Amino acid sequence: MSLRPFRDIKRRKTKVINVGTVKIGGDNPISVQSMTNTLTTDVKATIKQINDIAEEGADIVRVSCPDEDSSKALKEIIKHVSIPVVADIHFHYKRAIEAAENGASCLRINPGNIGDETKIHEVLKAAKNNNCSIRIGVNAGSLEKDILEEFKEPCPEALVKSALRNIKILEDRDFFNFKISVKSSDVFLSIAAYRQLSKVIDYPLHLGITEAGSFVSGSIKSSIGLGSLLMDGIGDTIRISLSDDPTQEVKIGNEILKSLNLRNRGVKIISCPSCARQAFQVIDTVKILEEKLAHIKTPITLSIIGCVVNGPGEAAMTDIGITGGGKGNNMLYLSGVQNEKVLTDDIIDKVISEVEKKASELEN
Repeated sequence: MSLRPFRDIKRRKTKVINVGTVKIGGDNPISVQSMTNTLTTDVKATIKQINDIAEEGADIVRVSCPDEDSSKALKEIIKHVSIPVVADIHFHYKRAIEAAENGASCLRINPGNIGDETKIHEVLKAAKNNNCSIRIGVNAGSLEKDILEEFKEPCPEALVKSALRNIKILEDRDFFNFKISVKSSDVFLSIAAYRQLSKVIDYPLHLGITEAGSFVSGSIKSSIGLGSLLMDGIGDTIRISLSDDPTQEVKIGNEILKSLNLRNRGVKIISCPSCARQAFQVIDTVKILEEKLAHIKTPITLSIIGCVVNGPGEAAMTDIGITGGGKGNNMLYLSGVQNEKVLTDDIIDKVISEVEKKASELEN
């Protein structure tokens, strides 16, 4: 029994698969993914973006392969990046074969738009021969024609039926190294489909709200959808789909996991919205600290509270805390204990110094 059972999330037990060096499913950490939006044939730009994505905290990256030049470009791209690459394949089964042969760690396919089963079998053969896993990507926007005719419109039952049909295709060829997604841009549809699917299979699930939108609206939709499922213990890897820089997707994905204590990376800042009681400019301070502490990868909690109403209480539960005080005298807390007064002009430098010191202690 944990000290705070109301915070416990009991993860659903799933099979473990490999995406390159990253294990997905079972008790392994929930991994964060993003996708490049460069032209894959622009090898230099794609490598740079993948490395930026990795630096932000992504475990896996997906790269679109719409043509032969793109799938062939993977061979050079993979030499210069540190995280496994998933090849995103639609319609053309030969692109999947080329991607597997050129070093992709995983193939994202929607068997429904690959074509007849003989083509899918060729893809599975290439995946097996190259130690390549697969993601079955079922999407509300591209369901099979007969399933749409049966259910009249995309619904949870339709997505699950498509997923089970595609799972059988892989299982019938003795291919089990795969994960599944049942995505929709509709939060309600996505949540319901994943919940239904999780009850009937034990393969790892890739969570996402597809085409979620811009940074603000997409982050909110993704947080509601993925947060609901993750709290139910559903989900083994996640991708936030935003019309924005891919690094922003990674940032939001990690923040969702951090807020649920499912994964910790970097500085977790607890801060007040500020009001007339604040003894220093909380909002500006937090913005500066977020930027200047972005290089810290060690899990550390930091509270920045403008006054003594909630400041001491929040500081008692964080590694480092600043609580606003009168006449520019603010209190620094270390491990929940008052340490010293800090002048307002010195808050930024002092907090950075203490965070870096704490990170060094924890790493050694």
